[in-house]
Amino acid sequence: ARELGYSPNALASSLTTGRTKLIGLVSNNFLNPIFLQVFDLFTRGLQDRGLRPLLVNLSNETDPENSVRMLRQYSVDGVVVASSTLPSDFAMAFRDAGVPVVHAFGRYSSSPKVHVVGIDNREAGRLAARTLVERDYRDIAFLGGPEIATSTQDRFAGFMSELAAHPKIRVSHSFALAYSFDAGRQEMLRLLKAGPAQAYFCGDDVLSIGALSAIADSGYSCPADIGIIGLNDMEMARWENINLTTIHQPIEQIVTSSIELMLALLKDPDRHPEARIYSCPVVERGTLRAPA
Repeated sequence: ARELGYSPNALASSLTTGRTKLIGLVSNNFLNPIFLQVFDLFTRGLQDRGLRPLLVNLSNETDPENSVRMLRQYSVDGVVVASSTLPSDFAMAFRDAGVPVVHAFGRYSSSPKVHVVGIDNREAGRLAARTLVERDYRDIAFLGGPEIATSTQDRFAGFMSELAAHPKIRVSHSFALAYSFDAGRQEMLRLLKAGPAQAYFCGDDVLSIGALSAIADSGYSCPADIGIIGLNDMEMARWENINLTTIHQPIEQIVTSSIELMLALLKDPDRHPEARIYSCPVVERGTLRAPA
C-alpha cells in the first residue's frame, strides 16, 4: 500500500460504516474576533480526535429548519452550535431531527433540553455590576450587544438585578446593533453626545474596544473620566494600547468540554442533556479605577 501511495478514502469508508465523521460547526458571529480563537480550538480539537469539522456560517439565517436541511445534505454525524447569539431553537431543531447536538456558549438552564456548555451570563452581569459598585461609581450604564441575543438579555438581566439593591446609583442602558468594533464605537459616540455615565459594562470585549476608541476620539480619558469593563478576555484585550479590564470567559475549557460531550453523544445518542457551566472571574487591567 505504501509503495502504491494508497491512502484510505474517507468518503468511501462512510458508505460502509454509515458514519462520515463530519461534525457541523455552526455559528453566526463571524465579525467578532473572539471566534477566530473559538474556530481554531474547535477545528484542531475535532481533527485530533479523528473527526472532520464542517464550518457553517449562519449570519443571515433565521429559520432553524433551513440549517437542519443544509447539514443533513452533508450527512454530518453531529453538530456543535458555537454561538451565544443564536436562539436555542437552532440547537433544538437538530435534536428534534435526531442529530446529536451540543450548544457551546449557549444559554444556561438548570434543566436543559440539549447539551449546553458555557458560562452563566446572568451571573456575569451581576459580577460586572458588583465590580463597578466596589469602585465607587455612582452613574453606571450597560452597553450591550444585539437586544435579541440571549447573551445580551441575560447579561443585562443580571446586571440590573444586582444594581436593584443600590437605589442611590443611577443606572441606564443601551444596545449596539452587533457584537462588533464598529457597533460599539457608534453606540458610544451616540452616548457621549448626550453626556456619558461614569462607567460602562460593555457586554463583550469587541464592543468595549470600539467604545474605548470613541472615548479617546471624543477627548475623554479612560479610566480617569470613564471606566470600562468588558467580557470575554480575548487576546486583543491584553494588548498594551488597550489593556482592558474584563471578565474572563474560559474559551479553551468550553471548547474542550463541548468536544468531549460530542464524542460521548456519538457513542450514546440518548445521553441525557446536561449543562456544563464555568466560572468567569474579573481580570484586572487598566480601564477601571482602583476599588474604593
